[in-house]
Amino acid sequence: MGLKVNTNLNSLTIQNNLVNTNGAVSDSLRKLSSGLRINSAKDDAAGFAIANTFKARISSMRVASQNATEAQSMLQVADGAYSKINDIMIRMKSLSTQAASGQTENLNTMNSEFKALQDEIDRIAASTKYGQTTLIDGSGSAASGITFQVGATAATENQITVSFKAATASCLGVSSNNVGIGSLASAQAAMTAIDTALTSINAYMGNVGAFQNRLQYTVENLAVSIENFSASESAIRDVDMAAEISTFTKNQILQQSGMAMLAQANSAPQQILTLLR
Repeated sequence: MGLKVNTNLNSLTIQNNLVNTNGAVSDSLRKLSSGLRINSAKDDAAGFAIANTFKARISSMRVASQNATEAQSMLQVADGAYSKINDIMIRMKSLSTQAASGQTENLNTMNSEFKALQDEIDRIAASTKYGQTTLIDGSGSAASGITFQVGATAATENQITVSFKAATASCLGVSSNNVGIGSLASAQAAMTAIDTALTSINAYMGNVGAFQNRLQYTVENLAVSIENFSASESAIRDVDMAAEISTFTKNQILQQSGMAMLAQANSAPQQILTLLR
């Protein structure tokens, strides 16, 4: 190849290679500093879109898991109230059994306690709330059903509706208007009514327990789904640090050798000066 001054083709070629190498080094630095293979859409447009879809789904599922946990907490509040009402009715059954015996004395005292327990059932039913929602008095959304979003889409299979049975004394058939133990006959009738009410309250607690178990499985399933989608997003978005460090090291060597060769290529035309001496 002849010696030329105006155009140094070797220098131009090395400069082009060096520009590409510098870009590759910068790209590796960006990936290594962020830990991400895809930092913007230009890195991998299709992968960027898919990873963002996974990211949105994961975020939605985390909130869905919180919703399911909140539903469990609500059910726990209702279960506690049902359990206490059940305990009260067991005491009422004891009182009515005692009052139904002809030799019982102090019937008025027992009847006063019986009425107080009836009032306490109503108080518990009215005061059992989760946030601003009253749960077991038979009113509002708790009776018709509260829907919890437990999935990443609005499909019906990603929703669970929880409803609560009313547990006031009247709804259970053990209010002061229905039963009392002021006489032998009324005490015997109260025993039958309380047995029916106990069957109902136990069924209510069983229903709450069934929902709690279902929601526990829902939370566990969401945790597995979040883990799997996170792994999928990571496979697309995250950088393989070992591989990228190897690439970075290679490009650094090429960058340094390119700078050295550029200096050599730029000094080559100076050899023409020797012809002028």
